[in-house]
Amino acid sequence: MSDFLPFALPEIGEEEINEVIDSLRSGWVTTGPKAKRLEEDFTSFLGLEGLESIAVNSATSGLHLALEAVGVGLGDEVIVPTYTFTATAEIVRYLGATPVMVDVDPKTFNMTSKSFENAITSKTKAVVPVHFAGLACDMDAIIAIAKKNNIKVVEDAAHALPTIYKGNLIGTLDSDVTVFSFYANKTMTTGEGGMVVTANPDIAKRCKVMRLHGISRDAFDRYTSTKPSWFYEIIAPGYKYNMPDIAASIGIHQLKKLPGFQIKRQQMAEYYNDALKDLPIELPAMPSPDSSHAWHLYAIRLQPAANISRDLFIEKMSEHGIGCSVHFIPLHLHPYWRDTYQLSPDMYPVAQSIYETEVSLPLYTKMTSEDLARVVETVKKVLSNA
Repeated sequence: MSDFLPFALPEIGEEEINEVIDSLRSGWVTTGPKAKRLEEDFTSFLGLEGLESIAVNSATSGLHLALEAVGVGLGDEVIVPTYTFTATAEIVRYLGATPVMVDVDPKTFNMTSKSFENAITSKTKAVVPVHFAGLACDMDAIIAIAKKNNIKVVEDAAHALPTIYKGNLIGTLDSDVTVFSFYANKTMTTGEGGMVVTANPDIAKRCKVMRLHGISRDAFDRYTSTKPSWFYEIIAPGYKYNMPDIAASIGIHQLKKLPGFQIKRQQMAEYYNDALKDLPIELPAMPSPDSSHAWHLYAIRLQPAANISRDLFIEKMSEHGIGCSVHFIPLHLHPYWRDTYQLSPDMYPVAQSIYETEVSLPLYTKMTSEDLARVVETVKKVLSNA
């Protein structure tokens, strides 16, 4: 239908378009000055001295680089939530390690410190907490447990820009590495892309080397040098994970707009919270007063009194022109993870229950007040007809 409201759309302005055109005209279309500028701007945005930001072509790439840099390898175990996108676990398999899935909290949908601690074995090398929807995990407890057991902490912050945890931006906590996503539907976008952030210079150096084929020198410096600088060495079997300047051009201006985007997302979530509070649905968990939510997603749960299945609810919303989604199909339900590690729903009762009742409503900055009202009225109509 012509008036269908999609689940998500990026907000791209003339500033981004003009910056891309500038890159095309400059001749720098792969990794160059714009990628370097985005890295510097991102570090400045986070505002913590000693951090280094490394632009990559996806958050998946960033997570792979991060785990490799902290030493995850063959025979190791990495603890991840079952309630996440497959990228969180697949990067563990890239390194020959084993992802150990754990259950999540019924309110926040996040890995808990207890589930993490209970899964630790002598083989545990790292943990990857996922800040679901833009609400931070209980990082103080997770980091404390990790340090006690000599376990590396790599935050999957694909949803969490700009999330504040107890007064500090995600990306500035005392974890080993944090990885952000700039995918098309995230709070800021480069189309495809992401950022690896760390305060550990050794980890940063390793990520930069492995990001581009294991080359001993930065390719940007080699190609802009005014003196002969053709020589390089391959010092590791690296990957091809660099962010091109065309993508970085978009990110430079998206980052500038991010504070305004965040204000709008917060206002939209507050509108939903107020308009939906008396319906037979469970609203998203809220952060503590010293923290904030990035509101990448607005995820509700249908209660039994709604008298409608999750699948039918989404179907009816679509019939009325509203796009919804499900976040996530837990890892233990996917054939590869289920069959490889002999997983079953009864092993993850909380995540299974969330999956069966969760619906993500549209929430993106291009939505108008009329769009929001339309979503609310459609939710009410579908539930009343049920």
